[in-house]
Amino acid sequence: MNIMQLLEKRKKLVDKEIEKILPRKATKKWLSLMLGEADFQYDTKTINSELNKPVWEFLDRGGKRWRPALMISSCKAVGGKEQTAIPFSPLPELIHNGTIIVDDVEDSAELRRSKKPMHLLFGVDTAINNGNSLYFVPLVLLYRNLYNLSDKKRNAIYDLYAEEMLRVSIGQAMDIHWHKGKGTTSEKAYLQMCVYKTGVLARLSAKLGGLLGNAKKEQINALGKFGESLGVGFQIQDDILNIAPKSKQWGKEIGEDISEGKRTLLVLRALKKLDRKKAIELKTILNSHSKKEKEIKRAISLIKETDAIDYAKKKASSIVEASWKKLEKLLPENEGKKELRAFAEFAVKRNI
Repeated sequence: MNIMQLLEKRKKLVDKEIEKILPRKATKKWLSLMLGEADFQYDTKTINSELNKPVWEFLDRGGKRWRPALMISSCKAVGGKEQTAIPFSPLPELIHNGTIIVDDVEDSAELRRSKKPMHLLFGVDTAINNGNSLYFVPLVLLYRNLYNLSDKKRNAIYDLYAEEMLRVSIGQAMDIHWHKGKGTTSEKAYLQMCVYKTGVLARLSAKLGGLLGNAKKEQINALGKFGESLGVGFQIQDDILNIAPKSKQWGKEIGEDISEGKRTLLVLRALKKLDRKKAIELKTILNSHSKKEKEIKRAISLIKETDAIDYAKKKASSIVEASWKKLEKLLPENEGKKELRAFAEFAVKRNI
């Protein structure tokens, strides 16, 4: 199965659903749906300028929309219908975009999807507000119950959302502490951070698909673990591409993780394998948060002196494969199951 063709097909469907709950232009009708009737008057022009326009500038840059696509495949894999899941695709996608808008502010990023991040184009205040807004905009699907879910199913989705969103913030706290050069971390702690920072939104997506497809509890839990593993694999592969991109379509700064001082799996492995002098040199560059090309290249060369890249690739593959073996036994043979297998391969083999 060609996963890129599947993602491209679903991207159009996802964007269409996003426009239903977050239109490109703010209107009174939309604001009334989201917030209820105004007590006085909605200033649609102002809201459009500060929310809708900047957010759609960001969404239109691209992004693979793989999390909502995973949700749809998960629904299909347990016997649900694609049409049941598609309307809920904005939930994981908008949350994800909210996290990276805020993440760019926290990391002082200078490039996102080949352009300046939102905080450099529209201001830090606008970026933080819009990032936070995207955590809540898709919840209109639930509190207005636009697709007539049962109370039991709505409550299950609310619980899932609340728990996973807290995990995102905890994972980010861990990452922030380490890239400040504070404390030390282990490989297991790093992987737990990945589970929380990146894995949870994929876990949310997969479990949401299972809930919408009326999956059994055992299937939902296994889908969640599989989604989580995809997120971790995706993050590890992202770390690799950050220092060794294979495509000109890589939309971030090369070595961005180095200048941010991030303790990635690659860094942890390199620090373990380098001799003491070189390990201190690598740590010094990371702690300096240098943006000098020469120092970033030196840090990358030190990492590449070790087996860090191959080690990270094998680790990502083993994590994804282990979760897949547990899940595949619980799923019937159908198109959705084939799609999930393709996701597993995509997470650890992608070039962009």
